[in-house]
Order: sequence, then structure tokens, then C-alpha cells
Amino acid sequence: VAWLVEEGEAIAAGDVIAQVETDKATMDVEAYDDGVLLRRVAQEGDSLPIGGLIAVLGEEGESADEILSQYARGEDGEAPVVAKEEEAEEAAQAAEPDGRSVKSSPLARRMAADHGLDMAQLAGSGPEGRIIKRDVEAALERAREEARKRPPAPRPIRRLAGTRGFETVRISNMRRTIARRLSESKFTSPHFYLKVDVAMERVVEARTHLNEVSPVKISYNDLVTKAAAAALAANPDVNSSYLEDAGEIRRYDYIDIGIAVAIGEGLVTPVVRSADQKGLIEIAQETRELAGRARERKLQPEEMEGSTFTTSNLGMFGIEEFTAIINPPNAAILAIGAIRDVPVVRGGALAPGKRMKLSLSCDHRAVDGATGARFLSSLQKYLEEPLTLLF
Repeated sequence: VAWLVEEGEAIAAGDVIAQVETDKATMDVEAYDDGVLLRRVAQEGDSLPIGGLIAVLGEEGESADEILSQYARGEDGEAPVVAKEEEAEEAAQAAEPDGRSVKSSPLARRMAADHGLDMAQLAGSGPEGRIIKRDVEAALERAREEARKRPPAPRPIRRLAGTRGFETVRISNMRRTIARRLSESKFTSPHFYLKVDVAMERVVEARTHLNEVSPVKISYNDLVTKAAAAALAANPDVNSSYLEDAGEIRRYDYIDIGIAVAIGEGLVTPVVRSADQKGLIEIAQETRELAGRARERKLQPEEMEGSTFTTSNLGMFGIEEFTAIINPPNAAILAIGAIRDVPVVRGGALAPGKRMKLSLSCDHRAVDGATGARFLSSLQKYLEEPLTLLF
């Protein structure tokens, strides 16, 4: 994604030298040794395999070409995954319409193409005059500044024929992985859905009292997480995975709940470990801390892996009801809707009430209909009698 040090710069072990984007997060890359960054082999925007060569670190005055030649021949014991230097140089040149070649990084070329910039008009500040991300960003900022100085154009009354267009957005590693995993889940796991409408009056009242004494704000989602953990403990068949290759259904004796969090490029699921062993305040604190770092793309991969059950809440957007796609290898996922103010019948008379719809998506290979129904019934009882969550 970005280099944080320049070629020729001295670095120490532990220094953050670059940032890389995995399918779930943007992570810092730290140097393992002291030395000088002799060559940045990978450019911003490149995609590399795990273990691929990104840079050459050596001593002051040492030749990066010699080290790269040894690496290409496999003399250091590693596989030669880097192209020859002349091939790498050729790959870093973009042909302009007039036939000239302009040295640039792949990310810079893509950014320039997306914004209609002529690469030949840009000055490069990278190695050997290569145009890199910051050069394109500087050109875009100059263009924006010039646009701000110009008088505003009159607003068109209607769109003229032939002027329709579209915007293209590069498929990120995260979006590509989400598409692959959810497609596999939807078309591999036979989904079925169970729904229940939960009376939330007592939860609303309990949350009001809890937040009067709690050091951290407890949300409705925190209460659902705690109730789901209790219901999973009572119905362990739902806390499971169907593992085709291993030839087994795995029922877990721990309850790690993944909580879906929307970020700019998609969805991540930070995991609250041992949710059944934690109180509401601890769940609330941990959930906020995880969600905050998820939105900043600072979660570590191990914080998003290994859930045994997942929840997804769209209630804050006013969505009353929806069904979610199972997050593999979980056997089920809970979709949480908005709390609605509705008329209800109490003692034969109409009264104001609060209801929330929950939808459980189940993998029928591991969870039968009656099993899922018992889980939802337990969850409903915990929410409609929230004091039971305190025992």
C-alpha cells in the first residue's frame, strides 16, 4: 500500500518501513535487522505472494544488484521469485500515447488513469525519477486548487443526451475475499432461516438502569451478544462447524462470537472470545475497542479469526428484518433488526410495545430445524427476561 522509508535510508530493527493490505486489514511491516534500505523491489500497488521479496536491506555502500542476483540464483536458499532487474525495470514503465515511456509505479498509473491525468505531464520524485503515488496526489491537489479558483459553472437543468457515464472502483483484496467466501458459503452450505419477534420492553428498561451505573455505555447489541452466548451454551449443537474435508461436525466447548462491523471497503468480524464467561460491561468495552480498531484497519488477523458463531446488526440503519449469509466455518449467523414501537395486546387490551425481529440463518448440514428453533427460543427467553443474564 505504501512505503514509509526511502532508498538509501538507514533503518533499525523494529522500524516500520511499509504498510501492506491483506484481505482483511492494513498492517505495518517491520524491519527484522539494522541496515540501509538499498532497493525497494515492490512498488506501491503491487500484489505479491506471501514470502515474496519486497526490498533489499544491506550495509552502507553494498550493491543491491549483487544481492538480487544471488537471490535470483537461489544462492541464499530462497526460491527465485523476483524477475531480473531489466525485466523489473521494463515492468515499471508505462507507454504514453505518443510512444514515450514514463517510469511509474502501478498504483500511480492506476490513480492517474482513474482521474484522467497525463503521466507525461507529471514529474516523478521516486527513484530515478519514477512517478509514484505522492506525485499523482500532488497533481490532483493542484488541479483541485485551480478548480476552486475558477468561478462555479452554472448548474445544468437536465442531463444532455450522450453524457451518461459511470465510475469504476478497483476491487480491493478485502472485497474480493468477501465475494469469494460468501459465494462459497451461499452455494455450498444449504441455508435455511428461522425468525422470531422478541418483546424488548424489559431489555429497554434494564439497559436504561444499567447505563446509570456502568462505566461504559452498554448497547442493545451488547445485550444480544450476551444473550446469544447464553443461548449457545444451552444449545451447543448450534455452536459448531460442518467440516467436509475432515469428515466431522465439530462442536466447540468455548463460545467465541464474531460481530460484523461495516468499514469503508466491506465487512470484518472482530471476535469476542469466551463471550459466555464475560459480563456485560466487559463485552461492551471489548466490542467498542475492537470495532474502533476495525474501522481504522488496525485489527490483527488473529482478532478476526476463529469465531464459532456470528451476529450481524442492521437495526441502527432502521432495517426491521433481514437474513444474513453464514460466515464459514460457522454453522449459523444471527441477523438483528431494529427495535420497533408497535401496538401489542396485553390482558386483552391494546398497549404500546417494543419488538425486535431476529433471523437465524443455519447450515442444514450441521443444524436441523428443531435445533435452530430451540436456540432461538432460548435467546428469546433471555432477552425477554434480561435479569437471567446476570446469574
